[in-house]
Amino acid sequence: MSAEVMPLAGVVIWGGFLLATLFGYVAHKTSFCTMGAVSDVVNMGDWGRMRAWMLAMAIAILGANGMAYFGQLNLADTIYTAGQVYWAAALVGGLCFGVGMTLAGGCAQRTLVRVGGGNLKSIVVFLFLGYSALVTIRGIFGAFRVGVLQSESLTLSLGSSSTIPAMLGFDAQAQLGLATAMFLLIVVFVFKDKEFRHNRDNMLAGIVAGLVVVAGWYLAGHLGHAEDPNTMEMTYLATNSHRAESFSFVAPIGYTMDLWAYWTDTQTKVTFGIATVFGIGIGSFLYAVLHKTFRWEYFTSPQDLFSHIIGAALMGFGGVTAMGCTIGQGITGLSTLALGSVIALTGILAGATITMKLQYHWMARN
Repeated sequence: MSAEVMPLAGVVIWGGFLLATLFGYVAHKTSFCTMGAVSDVVNMGDWGRMRAWMLAMAIAILGANGMAYFGQLNLADTIYTAGQVYWAAALVGGLCFGVGMTLAGGCAQRTLVRVGGGNLKSIVVFLFLGYSALVTIRGIFGAFRVGVLQSESLTLSLGSSSTIPAMLGFDAQAQLGLATAMFLLIVVFVFKDKEFRHNRDNMLAGIVAGLVVVAGWYLAGHLGHAEDPNTMEMTYLATNSHRAESFSFVAPIGYTMDLWAYWTDTQTKVTFGIATVFGIGIGSFLYAVLHKTFRWEYFTSPQDLFSHIIGAALMGFGGVTAMGCTIGQGITGLSTLALGSVIALTGILAGATITMKLQYHWMARN
């Protein structure tokens, strides 16, 4: 890389790390957990953490589409908005991820937060999730993903873009109008609840999660868009996909394990996504140490271990297949208003809800 490109890539990577450190710190403080949000609604009818998640979605939607309108971000250059919609992969992957995060006690983001807090169970989840993600990216699981779930017969072709505004024939101004309307509707729903308005932790979690995703788009999707000195073509520096990226954790955990395994290979480099993986854990660790909440946690039984391993493997496969997790699709992907993100998020919510209902039924019988 040229002297100009290397510092720019470094800014993207270190910027992603710092944003993730903030996110990890706040997520630990506020107990921000998307699996927990679904569990609260399904099992207790409590919408507090779900509203925090929805607030993050609203902020990300307005931020990403605002950046796109003002020329700061090209949403067409993301993995979410291509004209080919792998609807079966999004649905099946989402279902697997939803089941997996329930069995493993939390999504990929929550796993990293728990690792920073001293949870030994989450270290096991991290390892199995990362390996499963890696073999789904370019290993044996990947053959099934590409050959079956992304086959032509299970693919929907929508032209040049698969975003909902594009499907409706909206121009840039109408797309921003739709994003603004969605933002306002969600915000009204979120803040109409008196209990949420008085819960500073949930409010803080939603605001920070949303803003961090928007900032990630700016770093990796705008600032990091530069000319590759080797090909003389415009590319996205420091991203694994070589496209515009923001926060997502399943594939980056897989790439992190790949980096560790091939550390001496000059072709493997730290990227924006890998930096965010480290940032979440370190941010959580800082909160745990400063507030004296760090404690070792471990498995209570062989069945508990088995459940976490299966859940981690399902999350790794599902997160890559669906092209994102509860953050990667549920906030980052959704911010592009892509149809595939809606399908993936639907699968995640359905998988988690069904698994929680079955777990409750099993516990009631025993």
